[in-house]
Amino acid sequence: MTLSVEVDDVEDQRERFVREAWPVVDQLYRAALRYTHNHADAEDLAQETMLKAYRNYAQFTSGTNIRAWLFRILVTTWINRYRRTQRRPDEVLTERIAELEFSSAVRRSSISSASAELLALESLVDEDVKAALAGLTEGQRMAVFFVDVEGFRYAEVADLLDIPLGTVMSRLHRGRRALRQALVEQAPHLRRAS
Repeated sequence: MTLSVEVDDVEDQRERFVREAWPVVDQLYRAALRYTHNHADAEDLAQETMLKAYRNYAQFTSGTNIRAWLFRILVTTWINRYRRTQRRPDEVLTERIAELEFSSAVRRSSISSASAELLALESLVDEDVKAALAGLTEGQRMAVFFVDVEGFRYAEVADLLDIPLGTVMSRLHRGRRALRQALVEQAPHLRRAS
C-alpha cells in the first residue's frame, strides 16, 4: 500500500513540475543564449538547467517564484561550465580550420553563430537603439535586459547576477541614462539624413 502512495507523489510532482516550470523554458533559453553566444550551447545549458531543476524539484518551496529559482540554477550552471572550460587547455585543429576558412560556401552560410547580444539587438527594429544598446557596459546591458526586456524585479536580477540590489538599481539607472543620451545625440543626425 505504501508503494502506491509514493508512486502517486512522484506522479503529482512530475505534473506540478511540468505545469509550473515548462512555461519558463523559452525565457531560460533566451537568457542562456545571452550567456553562451551560441544556439547549440544555449540549448544544452537550458536543457541541463531543466534537468537539474527536475532532479531537485523536491527542494523547491511551493508558492515561491519558480522563475527566479530556475534562473538561479541557470546562472550557477553557466558559471560552473565557464570555470570548467577556463581550466581546460585550448584545443586547436589547424588543418580543419584552414579548410573551412577558404571555403566560400562556409563564408556565405548562415550557420556561423552570432553573439547573443547581436541576435537580441537585431530583433530590435531601430538601428539607432541597437547601436545605443551595444554601447552600454556589460553590467548595464544585463540589468537593462533582465528588467526592461524580460520583466524581472530588481531583487530577482540581484539574485540572478549575484550582486547587491543597489548595484542593480545603479546599473539600470546608468544604463537607461546612457541609452537616452546616445539616442538624443543621434537625433540631429537623423533629422539631417531625412
